[in-house]
Amino acid sequence: MLKIVWTDYLQYRMTLRGFDVAKVENILRHSEERFLDTATGRMIAVGRDDRQLLMVPYDVTGDDEVTPVTVHSTTRQQVNYRIKSGRFQL
Repeated sequence: MLKIVWTDYLQYRMTLRGFDVAKVENILRHSEERFLDTATGRMIAVGRDDRQLLMVPYDVTGDDEVTPVTVHSTTRQQVNYRIKSGRFQL
């Protein structure tokens, strides 16, 4: 079972941006679309909530533990561009 370490900062950002914690957690746990961001060295989970595409950068902090760093909305075009440019790697 994946353990998610929620920081105060992330909880503040999710509230500020109006994201549902349960949906962000679902993306972290179940997203099949994951990339390595070569610019930051972080893993990225991409998934959809009801109305928009979300990108959740996270650090792997243990065998079954992750710490999400932030969450923001994105577009399919932005994700595809980062894949084509080599910034996101499978």
